Amino acid sequence: MSAVHLAELAQARQLLENPGVAARIADVVGAPIESLLFKRSPRWVSRIIAAATHRALASAMAMAVSSVPRSGPPMPARNLAHKAAVAATGAVGGFFGLAGLSVELPATTTLIMRSIAEIAREQDEDLDDPAARMACMEVFALGSKRSDSDDGSETGYFAVRAAIAQQVASAAEFVAVHGAASKAAPALVMAINSIASRFSIAVSEKAIAQSAPVIGAASGALINTLFITHFQAAARGHFMVRRLQREYGPGLVEGEYARLGAVGPGRVDAG
Repeated sequence: MSAVHLAELAQARQLLENPGVAARIADVVGAPIESLLFKRSPRWVSRIIAAATHRALASAMAMAVSSVPRSGPPMPARNLAHKAAVAATGAVGGFFGLAGLSVELPATTTLIMRSIAEIAREQDEDLDDPAARMACMEVFALGSKRSDSDDGSETGYFAVRAAIAQQVASAAEFVAVHGAASKAAPALVMAINSIASRFSIAVSEKAIAQSAPVIGAASGALINTLFITHFQAAARGHFMVRRLQREYGPGLVEGEYARLGAVGPGRVDAG
């Protein structure tokens, strides 16, 4: 890889391996998110959040990605405009707390998906390609552990991508064996299930933090801004990696990504 592209890969790695949503929110709330979840998240709340997350993801793709222009040269992503929009939905969520989640979450998720799609287009992705659209969905799985029992082994960037790809491959194989007319969920639905299981953890962290007594509408807006900032950074790193993979091949890029992690930050040697 050229020195320029190695520097881009190092930047992408820094964006992708930074602390997740919980750490960002904890800095604002002033308490560990895990503590808030333990005190304020009974099982029925977790079930509501999981269901709302799945519905929001299922509807966000078609609504958001289809509105991104396809013709002409890629335009810079409008990150600030999307941050302002989700700050507004966060203010509503902060005011109503968990009761407003069913209204706030679909709007917030769609806005984040729209921002992710713009970043993908900026990095030369073809949003008419189903693989590119799935890559937009993958961003929601980045930066969140799979569950409270997750030991961290599946939270690395390429590990998350591999886990989702395995879900898609397994679903496609099942449909190939049993036929599309079977009751098996299509590969896309299976992938959404996998992504939703991770994204719901981040949503839980956000929702519970917003429901704390010290959090009002203004802080709800701030938390939502942190929320989208995390996924915008993950999207930029994700699609930078994909662009480099299209140029150099997946194996070389993944190997250099691992090597950059071994040599540490601040050191990029041309390979």
